[in-house]
Amino acid sequence: MARTNPYHVTAFAYAAREGSFSRAAQRMGVSQSAVSQHVAALEREVGAPLLIRDRKGLELTRAGQRFYELAERYATLDQLIAERIEDFATLEAGHLSIIANSPRPALQYMERFRHRFPKVEIDFTLESWTDSMRLIREQRADIGIVTEPRGLGDCYIREVSRHGYRIYMRPDYPLAGAAALSLADLREETVLLPEPGSFTFRIVSEKQRDTGIVLERVIQTANFPVMKEAVLHGVGVGIFLEDSMHPSDRLVTVPIREMPETYATCIVRRNDRKTMRAVRSFIELALEPSGLAA
Repeated sequence: MARTNPYHVTAFAYAAREGSFSRAAQRMGVSQSAVSQHVAALEREVGAPLLIRDRKGLELTRAGQRFYELAERYATLDQLIAERIEDFATLEAGHLSIIANSPRPALQYMERFRHRFPKVEIDFTLESWTDSMRLIREQRADIGIVTEPRGLGDCYIREVSRHGYRIYMRPDYPLAGAAALSLADLREETVLLPEPGSFTFRIVSEKQRDTGIVLERVIQTANFPVMKEAVLHGVGVGIFLEDSMHPSDRLVTVPIREMPETYATCIVRRNDRKTMRAVRSFIELALEPSGLAA
């Protein structure tokens, strides 16, 4: 069965609603002749007149009365779809999924985006570095904010910051006054690390192999927030990438002699999402502070 042209139905609904081809044309943003032609085409499909002219304007025929309710519902739905599309285009609505392997700087960028576009829904997931790489490859997120992204394929990748590793501890911890510490100084200490899929665990494990220094008392935690809480409660010291969590005056940081390198935190998006308005706007806002161009 042949499908009816949707413009025919919409034109008929507007003409009947307005009682005039000219007013219908104004509402639709087209010419009066276009509305007349669409209605005439629909009448040919139906096989009966739908509108007649009288001194008051356009009136529905019996066939038109039977058809009008459906046409009006169709035109209303068409208008709602157009308005919803416009909302998404102007970011008055929408959805954004974000994956990160540490809370910062992702939360900073999300706060800035929410302030500018409060009606866009955000799903934020904190994952290990290994899982973050996998989920981005599987296109399970619109944006990734991750450390040293690798093996992601067809992606836009932009460095937004670079930091090194430091030891975090409470100010009253015995080692807190040191200007720098060696991994050897931590042999007898309880050291908190994120789980083996994390970038931090990989780097610390590599440094232990390279230096022959073995950390004897390691506690693995689920993620950075849990590590931070454990350090604040005096469970031990934590090795964190600097700027991976919100600063706290209840913690001090000390450089690690064997770990002078810095590592890039990057914004990542799949190239098939480059035209999404929410994705473009998020990245533009994230790059604003440094004056970087996308």
